[in-house]
Amino acid sequence: MQPDIDEARAIANLQALIRIPTISRLDESETDWTHFVAFRTELAKRYPATHAALDLEIVDGHSMLFRWKGTGSDEPTVLMAHYDVVAATAEGWRHPPFSAELVGSGEEQHIWGRGTLDDKGSLVSILEAVETHAAAGFRPADDIYLSFGHNEETAGSGARVIVDLLESRGIRPGLVLDEGGAVVEGIFPGVTKPTAVVGVSEKGILSLRLTVEQQGGHASTPPKLTATVRLARALVRLNRRPFRKSFVPTNLEMIRTLGAHATQPLKWVFTNLWLTRLPLLGLFARLGDETNAIVRTTQAVTQLSGAQAANALAERAEAIVNIRVAIDSSVAEAIEHVRRAIGDEQVAIEALHPHEPSPVSPTSGAAWELVKGTIEQSFPGTIVTPYVMLGASDGRHFTRISDHVYRFSPFEMSAEERGTLHAKNERMRVATFLRGVGFYTRLVAAL
Repeated sequence: MQPDIDEARAIANLQALIRIPTISRLDESETDWTHFVAFRTELAKRYPATHAALDLEIVDGHSMLFRWKGTGSDEPTVLMAHYDVVAATAEGWRHPPFSAELVGSGEEQHIWGRGTLDDKGSLVSILEAVETHAAAGFRPADDIYLSFGHNEETAGSGARVIVDLLESRGIRPGLVLDEGGAVVEGIFPGVTKPTAVVGVSEKGILSLRLTVEQQGGHASTPPKLTATVRLARALVRLNRRPFRKSFVPTNLEMIRTLGAHATQPLKWVFTNLWLTRLPLLGLFARLGDETNAIVRTTQAVTQLSGAQAANALAERAEAIVNIRVAIDSSVAEAIEHVRRAIGDEQVAIEALHPHEPSPVSPTSGAAWELVKGTIEQSFPGTIVTPYVMLGASDGRHFTRISDHVYRFSPFEMSAEERGTLHAKNERMRVATFLRGVGFYTRLVAAL
């Protein structure tokens, strides 16, 4: 019998942990690590049964690796989350980002704050489930590891070092579950039922630094082609040359799965891909930003820099292009595409932090069925489908030691709520959060 969830405790714990501003910075010398220490101290105070029943190691300075010893250890499970958040100030927020205010009532009551969706909501849901079971004397059949990264939003070294540690101990998890997809509605034409999208792979990721260096000088006597103009021309050329488009097998499985629930005539279109595949590929590329990203590698210019003064020519013009590599492509192919699109040897190209696309985890077998079945129990009437995650997660590091890495956040997210990820006014419905706690409580009971 599944133990009851202490809803008031769960809400209070999430609020307390949201209030600790564990902001990670790309330049880690700028990170205030005292907040990370305070977070771990607060966890120990709020989850005593977890800390008593599980062994805890601090890895890579601040990441946490808990081990809950099972009665056996043939196929351990890893439940993942991260406790760092992206930066936020109160400017533009309706409720301050680290106040964790409760606003509204009933199904529309929200907890406001940075990290509610990404990713302290998942972390607290996992810990509430573990605390509930540990306090009741439960012991899993096989080992359960809790992997809580401290710099997922930046370098991701915490998860990588945890994988190094587990690999050195010969541990190969039978299931790894990290953040990723969610329960969403209105994402697929003709499908009205809520849909749980579970990431079975994720795109590769890298940034390219494009640099043009030229002789500087006074802005009153500019050459015909300044460093900034040459760089701008390169970016325009790149923007005009999108990457090739294609449906990978996971895309097709998603279309068939969701298409079976679509209204006619779309149901016919989606379930007769032998005939409609090519027209659909063109449609996905044009339908919207998300569907376009599903079918190709994408690039986005995210940072620009030039001269140090308004009246000086730039001696160095620089742009950062963030690239998400489709799973049927590679980092090398992406760089070569950029090089050819730009067509200018005076634009230097440097790859930063490249990571290849992740292998595809299976959509059959015990691990998949456990995740799928737990979703269906927690969210009745929901369609479960695999998909390729467009963003990056710490889960990608675990593909080195496990063939069954899935990415799913057990929360219902509207389009508006998804739009607050890494943006202003991030918030989560309380009822959604509690259903997420229920999901992990069921999942742990089955392990």
